[in-house]
Amino acid sequence: MLMETDTPGAATEWRRHYMLPIAAALGYATSVIHIYGLGPYIQPISDQFGWTRTQVTVGLTLSTLVQAVFSVPIGLMVDRLGPRLFGLVGVLLTCGAFALLGTATGSPGQWYLLWALLALATLPVQATIWTSAVATRFEASRGLAFAITLCGASIAVAIFPLMGSWLIGQYGWQRAAPIQAAIWAACSFPLIFLFFRGARDRRRGEAETANAAAPAIGARLAEGVRSSIYHRLLLASLLFTFTIIALVVHFVPILTDRGADPMRAAGIASVVGLCSIIGRLATGLLLDRFRGSLVGAGVFLLPAAASLLLLGAGNNVALLIAAAALIGLTLGAEVDVIVYLTTQHFGLKTFGGLYGGLLMALSVGTATGPLGASAIFDRFGNYAPFLWITLVLMVGSSLALASLPRPAFARPRGH
Repeated sequence: MLMETDTPGAATEWRRHYMLPIAAALGYATSVIHIYGLGPYIQPISDQFGWTRTQVTVGLTLSTLVQAVFSVPIGLMVDRLGPRLFGLVGVLLTCGAFALLGTATGSPGQWYLLWALLALATLPVQATIWTSAVATRFEASRGLAFAITLCGASIAVAIFPLMGSWLIGQYGWQRAAPIQAAIWAACSFPLIFLFFRGARDRRRGEAETANAAAPAIGARLAEGVRSSIYHRLLLASLLFTFTIIALVVHFVPILTDRGADPMRAAGIASVVGLCSIIGRLATGLLLDRFRGSLVGAGVFLLPAAASLLLLGAGNNVALLIAAAALIGLTLGAEVDVIVYLTTQHFGLKTFGGLYGGLLMALSVGTATGPLGASAIFDRFGNYAPFLWITLVLMVGSSLALASLPRPAFARPRGH
């Protein structure tokens, strides 16, 4: 068990580094602009080029698979070099690559090339970068700090569908993509430049704080990878993202297929983002107070209830909003839980490398889930079979977390 007597309390951590999780949240939102911002573009791209939805979303699959392959190497590099440089360069590259999607000509080869560029551009902004900086600055209040950081995805879900839908309506989808990218870069990069710095991103001549100077404690990479605990976290990550990311990416098409106009569908979809902010903050507070595996197991069941509502809601707006809220509450918990449990079970010694492996599973789920949902729609003409699959996979993900033992590197309660 780690000894925590020399570490600062929660109030001290927030007084010193209150802007770091906010800046990291903006960076994390940038890392998913191509995921949560894609929904409003699916139908107009499909209509203009005569593509199936599988053809439109396969680029997302290719992009996230590339991220999966490089997750562990990037994590190991962050362990050695610190996250700041990765984040600064990655934000600019990612926004630039998203803007280039607007240059699509209808050639499938060119479309895949644009997504290949986006895949490479997003490597320096993956979740490892943002969470590793926060982990080095926060310990007593790490759950809440992670929650605020990962609210970046909640911001993305709340803002990007609405922004994209409005811009597409005003300018067409090909002009909307670069405008959306430019607006987001202008809003996010200055704050990231000013405030995003972890303990390993030391200013020239800056004295290390006692907390930053302390050697990281935890499991070695090989030891962690062999652990059955790590294998259960991998399984939970894969099953969860396969379903939840597909639900989010296809939520606007699910509603428009039922007759909702695009702006109303985007408005309902924004509830996912708003509720995910609540879900992340509430989960962060719960993780700081209760056993993380049980907190995660509980919230991972919410998409199953959301799927049942979507299966039976028809055009009932109230039920559709309720389904969006349940999806959002869980979307606000998934990465928070996995990141937190990684630090609790394996410490910080090789956090970047170990979380990089888990990010690989998260990326594979992200890559295959939306594509799987697209393929099911193209085959059956609706999303109902995928919603039933969601029920089964979310139960499996919840059980994987519930089976975890008590963590070895947890901070004692009350400190």
